[in-house]
Amino acid sequence: MKTPTGLIRLALTTFGFAGLIVVLSAAPAAATPSSNFGSVLLGRGTDQSNGSLPIQGGLDVVVTQNTVVPGGSSGWHSHPGGAIVVVKTGQITAYRSVGNHCEITTYVAGQAFIERPGQPLIAVNNGSTTTIIYATFPNVPVGVPGGQRTDEPNPGTCPGV
Repeated sequence: MKTPTGLIRLALTTFGFAGLIVVLSAAPAAATPSSNFGSVLLGRGTDQSNGSLPIQGGLDVVVTQNTVVPGGSSGWHSHPGGAIVVVKTGQITAYRSVGNHCEITTYVAGQAFIERPGQPLIAVNNGSTTTIIYATFPNVPVGVPGGQRTDEPNPGTCPGV
């Protein structure tokens, strides 16, 4: 059993270390200022899907802004390297052909989702306003215009689309 002096010493040591951690955490870091550098946020969204995309070196990464008017669609397509999509304004409904069934998810401004490589889908603006989405496509063949997209036939898994 510890003596009262030993308990006091332990308490002071514990509080001392805790105080040191707080002081060190609060100390400002010496940042280097930017110079001749500007940044414009094109879109930001919280991921709503469970996908992942491995990115390979030596291939292109393509970023696009897509505008979809009410009733417009992307047509059935896939992406060889997949896609990361951010909805900037409006809404977009993704119809994915998964096996022999259709998965339907609507994404709104401020949300993001991942399209898996080779997965057939069609994106439709079922809303009443124009939708703007930003898409990033990894693993695109170098120098191939439009290489981020592969047009696909309607797989027949999503009736009415």
